[in-house]
Amino acid sequence: MKISLLSTLIALGSTFTSSAFATESKPTIVLVHGAFADASSWNGVITRLEKDGYPVVAVANPLRSVKTDAAYVTNIITSLKTPVVLVGHSYGGTIISQAAETAGNVRSLVYVSAFAPDLGETAASLSGKFPGGTLGTALGAAVKLEGGTADLYIQRDKFHDQFAADVPEAETRLMAATQRPVTDAALNEPVTSAAWKKLPSFFIYGDADKNIPAKAIVWMAERANSRETIVIKGGSHVVMISHPDAVTKLIEHAAQ
Repeated sequence: MKISLLSTLIALGSTFTSSAFATESKPTIVLVHGAFADASSWNGVITRLEKDGYPVVAVANPLRSVKTDAAYVTNIITSLKTPVVLVGHSYGGTIISQAAETAGNVRSLVYVSAFAPDLGETAASLSGKFPGGTLGTALGAAVKLEGGTADLYIQRDKFHDQFAADVPEAETRLMAATQRPVTDAALNEPVTSAAWKKLPSFFIYGDADKNIPAKAIVWMAERANSRETIVIKGGSHVVMISHPDAVTKLIEHAAQ
């Protein structure tokens, strides 16, 4: 009886140890939201990643400037003692492109409806590189800040169609009310690093994106020699909300 109990305990211990090792051996997924959103925009993806055993950090991106936002994300990445898969949405793609350059533990990059700028390029210039973007006409009155910059918001009555047309309107009303502003300076600040030149990169986007024209994302993905590019038919700018399964699957491919 004692031998049987001991064997059972050893077997259970081996199971727990193997499970813990499997979790620890997985890279940490660091999610960086973009303009007009917040970290909760990743909730559906986080739930799925954690279910599959991945540790996740969803960064509260300050949305103040490329330099300071990237430095903030870099500090978070380097504080982690695991390999990292760095994921950026929209303007968050600009930030991961720069933040990963000096962080030695980033394994791969995932761009979710995101910018992947080269040296000297800005989010604003890339969004206007191809026709189809309508963000400019959807913005409300800028909120002036000290230092000559301004905070930008999407008008609430235009938020659904512009930002999240494939998300239920009741949900987008909440998103519009809680949207995080980005400064005009951040959208017009060029990057000084382009980590996608060195790291494996993956892209996913919706072909009905009105913030970043689909042609611009395709062009950036091809330039970055994307390992895998997923197109969501009819997808809006927030495919991580409307299609969390597809986004999670791509992140997990990047993690492997």
